[in-house]
Amino acid sequence: MASNFYQLSPPEDLTLGYSLVRFSPVFDFDQIKLTKENYGSVPRVFIVAEQDHAIVLDVQNFMIKNNPPDEVKVIKGYDHMVMVCRPVELFSDLQDIAEKYS
Repeated sequence: MASNFYQLSPPEDLTLGYSLVRFSPVFDFDQIKLTKENYGSVPRVFIVAEQDHAIVLDVQNFMIKNNPPDEVKVIKGYDHMVMVCRPVELFSDLQDIAEKYS
């Protein structure tokens, strides 16, 4: 978990992560049920975390290619747990996205 999810996070956040983690599959292969009428009605932004070792860059690019969002935002220096290792920067970026698409 330390090398894949929290490699850029402070050690105390890794300790907290161990106490809070619950098993959950990374990918849900069940078919998502979407309607043609409503699909794409909400703008989507994909945030690429370049240092993510859990969902590596090639997989992130595959996800973007196969389900293109309205915008791709690349954030440097983030691991998988962006909200832990860089919360202020993430929330600033999320606010910018919310203002742009509201």
